[in-house]
Amino acid sequence: MNAYHLAQVNVALARAEMTSEIMSGFVSRLDEINRLAEDSKGFVWRLVGDGADATSIRAFDDPMLLVNMSVWKDMDSLKAYAYKSAHVELIRDRDAWFHKLAEAHQALWWVLAGHIPTVLEAKAKLEHIRAHGPTPKAFTFAKSFPHPVPNDDSANSA
Repeated sequence: MNAYHLAQVNVALARAEMTSEIMSGFVSRLDEINRLAEDSKGFVWRLVGDGADATSIRAFDDPMLLVNMSVWKDMDSLKAYAYKSAHVELIRDRDAWFHKLAEAHQALWWVLAGHIPTVLEAKAKLEHIRAHGPTPKAFTFAKSFPHPVPNDDSANSA
């Protein structure tokens, strides 16, 4: 068993309120996509606010900036869910619902198995990537790093 799991955060700037017609295509798929994640191999945890998803969580000053977080057993599990399942349809259609962000919108990092990351921790990982680019402390799919050697807490230090 791996001593580390992979945490991920991604943020998206919504084009309108979740109750708007503009966002209806996204909102109508949330339950399906969240259930797909939970049923996927390697899924550990996902952030949930009021209701069954995280769209009610206001982690940033801009109320239109949504946050999504999850934890996976390994990189392969997260990649399979993100890019080889129906989830990829939402990625493909994201421009209809979300503005393109000028700065990093996603961070991945290793956590000790059993650790549930906080939104504050996730925001720090995003800021790390924005300031330093991908490093072993916070990285992306395009530039990833292997999990730390057990008993090496360097990946968990901010």
